[in-house]
Amino acid sequence: MLATLPHLTIGILCEEFGVTARALRFYEDEALIAPERRGTQRLYSERDRSRLAWILRGKRVGLSLADIKELLDLYDVGDGRRTQRLKTIERCQAKVDALQQQRVDIDATIDELTSFIALVKAQTDRKG
Repeated sequence: MLATLPHLTIGILCEEFGVTARALRFYEDEALIAPERRGTQRLYSERDRSRLAWILRGKRVGLSLADIKELLDLYDVGDGRRTQRLKTIERCQAKVDALQQQRVDIDATIDELTSFIALVKAQTDRKG
């Protein structure tokens, strides 16, 4: 249904993506989306809609807005999105690597705390 509309309003995008109008204006200020302006009205294109989907996906997986902007800007390089895809893989793999390291660190902290709890419990039971 939305694909047939020539322009999308701020209300339509807010409802579809569960974001606020303020968030859309912020993304516009950050040059991540560029709606057509008619006075105070903002009219979004399918391109803006697609970019918004990328922005929100990037945020969900922990990419910075600078990373997201760089990846979005690579869409227009003219190589059939190959550069964009390669950079996306690179950024996402770096995020996966960082998260895996965090998981190792968290597991080590949990093990340390579990051992410490057992030690304190044992000392408490002996003295009690």
